[in-house]
Amino acid sequence: MEAVDIAGSSNIATKSFTLKELTNATRNFGDDCFIGKGGGSGRVYKGQLDEQVVAIKQVEPNDKKKFLVEGIMLSLLHHPNIVDLIGYCADGDHHRLLVYKYMPLGSLKDYLHDVSPGKKQLDWETRTKISLEAAKGLEYLHDKSQPPVIHRNINCSNILLDEGYQAKLSGFSLAKLGSIGGKTHVSMKLEGTIGYIAPEYVRTGELSLKSDIYSFGVVLLEIFTGKRAIENSTDGEECNLVEWANPLIKDEKFSEMADPMLQGHYPAKGLEQALIIAQMCVHEQPTNRPAIAEVVAFLTHIASGKYDSESQDVQNST
Repeated sequence: MEAVDIAGSSNIATKSFTLKELTNATRNFGDDCFIGKGGGSGRVYKGQLDEQVVAIKQVEPNDKKKFLVEGIMLSLLHHPNIVDLIGYCADGDHHRLLVYKYMPLGSLKDYLHDVSPGKKQLDWETRTKISLEAAKGLEYLHDKSQPPVIHRNINCSNILLDEGYQAKLSGFSLAKLGSIGGKTHVSMKLEGTIGYIAPEYVRTGELSLKSDIYSFGVVLLEIFTGKRAIENSTDGEECNLVEWANPLIKDEKFSEMADPMLQGHYPAKGLEQALIIAQMCVHEQPTNRPAIAEVVAFLTHIASGKYDSESQDVQNST
């Protein structure tokens, strides 16, 4: 196993694995090692490389560009709230794999929407912690990276959870370098996950950092309401989470929006503030959405739990 450069850049060093190494690590990509579908495309397997447990994503043969984008991006991006890329395998035209540090707690989606029997429910403190850490990962992409990085596929499947529910952004196959030199956006073919895509990107193809803010706002709504970005109603109609949430927030019906799984154990003022922040993020006009640094500041305050006397636990106040 040698250290090599993914695209010939001396600044993009990562490990190259052979197909045989990864086949052995996953018991020939056996069903018992399969752990799910990766963000965008590809099957993901749990494997063992020496003493390290890893997650190995198979990239579809026709997704060579996404393989390169994700590999290069994650080789350059290093932050506690960004998933760790260990290496890759490019064996001919049909075997392209990315190797990550294994996230033992799965994805945020596993705890909000695809909850298996016996899985621990996310309490209020854990939800605010995950929200804040995911926001810090996005802040790193937007404000610390030069040039800035637009993730372009922020959703609850692409927020992975390490030990202690530490949140890490993943799914960088659609990531794009942001505009520089005073430009406010770049023009891109429409890609992403339905329900999370900013309206201006849908209408015009114009992508900006504020497009990520919209997507993150949808995630915040999911975290605190427990609802999916797109829900299928009993009559077969699709319900958009943003369209459902906006009038309720406007009418200050915050308690009606709380995830029933919280069972009333949340601070009323904290929920109100979290939902208002989410609404700001999903504003129709991108210029009216907050910058990610502002979102981090708001969520830091909420996660601190320093509320006034009105903010007692709802369950305890009834």
